[in-house]
Amino acid sequence: MLLPRKNEFDLWEDMFKDPFFSRKESQLMKTDIVEKDKEFIITMDLPGYSKENIQIEIENGYLTIHATTKNEEEEQESGKLVRKERYFGECSRSFYIGEDLETEDINAKFSNGTLKLYVPKKEEEAKPEKKYVEIKD
Repeated sequence: MLLPRKNEFDLWEDMFKDPFFSRKESQLMKTDIVEKDKEFIITMDLPGYSKENIQIEIENGYLTIHATTKNEEEEQESGKLVRKERYFGECSRSFYIGEDLETEDINAKFSNGTLKLYVPKKEEEAKPEKKYVEIKD
């Protein structure tokens, strides 16, 4: 038996129930990390954020990126708001980079909603050369 829905045909509601339109926390701050010879390059998507609202810090060996965006009340035309999907709030991600790096060691660039961090690799200590005992006749 078929039961009618509250709104028998609500195109907007059906369309926005599609998983494509659902917002999950995992969709925020999508990050790629590439290892090069002398550095790691961290590329993070931060669409809708401004450079002034992004903080990058290092504490106890962890690199933390914290981003905030606020809901600036916009003048809306008269009418009913059908759906609001834009995200307003704050989010952060942390990555362990080791105890030896300082904020001065990291270079950051932000352009078109993408943050790029250039994190140098820790220089490995020279391993002592192995010495072997010569076997005599």
